[in-house]
Amino acid sequence: MLYLHAMGHFHPENVLSNKFLEDLDIGTTNDWIMERVGIQNRRTVLPLDYIRRTKNVNPREAFAVRQYTNARMSAKAARMALERAGLKSEDIGLVISGSSSPDNITPAEASAVAAELGIEAACFDLNSACSTFGTQVNFLRRMQPEMLPPYVLLVGAESTTKVINYTDRNSLVLFGDGASAAIVSTQIPARAAFVDSGFDARPSGWTKVGVTGDWVFSQDGNAVQGFAIRTTTDCLKTLQEQYEAEAKRFIFIAHQANYMMLKTVCERRGIKPESHWYNVDQFGNVGCCGAPATLSMNWEKIQSGDNIALVIVGAGLAWAYAMLKVEDKR
Repeated sequence: MLYLHAMGHFHPENVLSNKFLEDLDIGTTNDWIMERVGIQNRRTVLPLDYIRRTKNVNPREAFAVRQYTNARMSAKAARMALERAGLKSEDIGLVISGSSSPDNITPAEASAVAAELGIEAACFDLNSACSTFGTQVNFLRRMQPEMLPPYVLLVGAESTTKVINYTDRNSLVLFGDGASAAIVSTQIPARAAFVDSGFDARPSGWTKVGVTGDWVFSQDGNAVQGFAIRTTTDCLKTLQEQYEAEAKRFIFIAHQANYMMLKTVCERRGIKPESHWYNVDQFGNVGCCGAPATLSMNWEKIQSGDNIALVIVGAGLAWAYAMLKVEDKR
């Protein structure tokens, strides 16, 4: 059992609205975007004037002008989680980070996050791109409780907009930036706990989506979306069959790829609007942070008797799922 004590999230202030993207004059409109992906807004670490002026055609220049590093965003999300849990930085005994868009190759980004928070503890990165949070949960659930410190901080940050070419209308409409954080424990009980999880991958499709060594993003959109819909639907079906009937509320949270993908999965599995938590319409696809940030944004709404199914599918091609049960406070 892996207890979840608190969640946190952060999104930068700069808004990439559909109107802003229309004004870039690269052939996209609000109607075109909403019909295809259902996203209204996204957030970016980049200055809006920089995007207008350069369209980020040379992504390497973005590193110099970004207004937040991944470590700063992760630390902001972590501070929210610490406050919610009633803990301090010194209570954390291990920091695990992950990102589809890291700021540096070495050392582990977890070290930069820990330093930002003043944490002197073990740090390492565990990354599987979009499915990172689910993979981190799976990893910790499989460890012996006595091998871990009382509290572990899981963080993820994405600044994908710094590798997006804003002349490519198919990519620019999707992505936003942000961070998420979770404080978990294998030893100290909490009212929420991950009671089931799994992960897998189809490595033969690893070239379908990613960021190359020259910091250029590319994606076979149709192939990735089809894979994400099928895999998410299958994983959700498995969790519904085991956990839906017993729940007071069965909540579904998926990888925040795009709203139209989420809508298709919900229609196939009979998930009602009130049982589907998402934020992609206002924050875009924030990679590994999308699903956990959605959970964080609904943290005050979770109730005893909730069974919350997380299914996260993305680059790799990798996927992870987890069942979070909420009970009376322990």
